[in-house]
Amino acid sequence: MQTIGNKPLVRVTDSLPALAGAALAVSGVGAVLALADLASPLRAPFTLFFLIVAPAWAVAAALPGLEPFGRLVASAAGAVALNLLVAQVMLATHVWSIRGGVAAIAAISALLFLLALVRTRVRRPGGSLAGRRTS
Repeated sequence: MQTIGNKPLVRVTDSLPALAGAALAVSGVGAVLALADLASPLRAPFTLFFLIVAPAWAVAAALPGLEPFGRLVASAAGAVALNLLVAQVMLATHVWSIRGGVAAIAAISALLFLLALVRTRVRRPGGSLAGRRTS
C-alpha cells in the first residue's frame, strides 16, 4: 500500500498561471465595462483592478533584473505614478473622462509591455540582431 504523506495537493507555483489568467480576465472585463460605459455593479471594482494591474504588469515586464519583492514594489509604485500622471495631464488639458483615462492607461501599458518584449527579444542570444555583426 502507498501512503499519501503530508504533501500538499496543489503547490502555489502550479496555480500561478491560473491566477494570472483570472487576473487578466477580470482586468479585461473592467476595461470593457468602462470603455463601453455599461452600468454594472462590477464596473467600479473591475475597472480599478484594471487601472492598477495593467500598468503594474507593464512596469514589471520592463524590470527583469530585480528580485521578486523589489519588482513587486517598483511595479506597484510605477502603476500608481502612471495613473497619477495620466490623471494630471488629462485634468490640466481639460479632457478628463473615465473612458479616456482607461484608454490612455491601456495604451501606455500596452506600449510599455511591447517595448519590454522587443528589448528582451533583441538581447537574447537567438534574437533578431544576433549574428548580424560582421567585424
